[in-house]
Amino acid sequence: MTLPVSSTETLYRWQGTYRDGSRAQGELACSSLTLAKARLRQQGVRIRSIRRKASSPLSLGKRITSSDITLFSRQLATMLKSGIPLLQSFNIVAEGLSNRSMAQLVYALRDDVASGSTLAESLRRQSRHFDGLFCHLIASGELSGKLDTMLEQVATGREKTEMLRKRVGKALHYPLAVVMVAVAVTGILLVKVVPQFATTFASFGADLPAFTRLVLQLSDLAIAHWWKVPLLLLAAWLSFREAIRRSPVVVAMRDRLLLRLPVIGSIAAKSCHARFTRMLAMTYAAGLPLVDALGSAAGATGNAVYHEAIHNVRGKVSDGQQLHVAIRDTGLFPSLIIQMVAIGEESGTLDAMLQKCAVRYESEVDNAVDGLTSLLEPLIMAVLGALIGGLMIAMYLPIFQLGQVI
Repeated sequence: MTLPVSSTETLYRWQGTYRDGSRAQGELACSSLTLAKARLRQQGVRIRSIRRKASSPLSLGKRITSSDITLFSRQLATMLKSGIPLLQSFNIVAEGLSNRSMAQLVYALRDDVASGSTLAESLRRQSRHFDGLFCHLIASGELSGKLDTMLEQVATGREKTEMLRKRVGKALHYPLAVVMVAVAVTGILLVKVVPQFATTFASFGADLPAFTRLVLQLSDLAIAHWWKVPLLLLAAWLSFREAIRRSPVVVAMRDRLLLRLPVIGSIAAKSCHARFTRMLAMTYAAGLPLVDALGSAAGATGNAVYHEAIHNVRGKVSDGQQLHVAIRDTGLFPSLIIQMVAIGEESGTLDAMLQKCAVRYESEVDNAVDGLTSLLEPLIMAVLGALIGGLMIAMYLPIFQLGQVI
């Protein structure tokens, strides 16, 4: 029987032999891997293998998201800046996490560090959750003795990126959600309400207006085939999502179309500018060579068009071309970024200039999203009014005409 595991302990499954050569295996709850090995040796066990016991799906809780990693970075930076030792910081952070899966990940990092690994090495073993850039920045912080400062910068960069992504997502998802609601309401009216009027109109024995006949035909079509609509939408969505996952060409087409949309395209472009300058400033300030920093910044834009353009910039910079000239040749970046990069290259303050650009374009994205929301609200109300009002007019038009005849 397995004993309950406290929030500060991890369950390990071990196999080994006793001093008399007999085989043994079992489970042991300890706060670290090192302590578990020490306890087994005290019991006279020669350890053949010991590993963390995998938790069942029911006990894992939610999956680990990017927000969980960002929260971990921020909390660990706060603990270290307060002077708390790294291993103790892991325990404090893990105990405060509501996501059990993330807490288990923090305990795994703690065990690796306790066994003699550096934090960067421990993070690389968890490559599913920590990318190469994250690990490189942490390694730079450990080498320079400024791990707390680097963690704080990483947390700030991730927070800015996630906030920007949410703001842009809001600008893109809000109109789509309203359109879906409008279509659903229209469908309900065509299937449930219009047929009631059709029964009444049948008793008139008179020709109906063309607009009313059109709505009645749409109602008959909706009643006969309404169940196909959600299936077709679901199939289209799944096909599109699979195409996005498997085909870079489809991703490039989607991102290129997004940039060409009125209003929304401008917001998406400014978001790419903000992400690019923010990531390039952070990686360059951390000591990453400019060519490698550009590679990391390309992936941070979240847009295939900008990703390809920045990789082209990276190739030109590696061949000796100045950064601001290579950026200008893409035709995707505004003159402000080009000029600020040129000033930064000449004065040796490239990271500071990029940081100012990031702040500027993050502010512009916030203002643009707020403006778009304010613009869309009356427009959406007008569209909804036209759809529902048009249906009502079509239904009451024969009644009005009948009243005029009487």
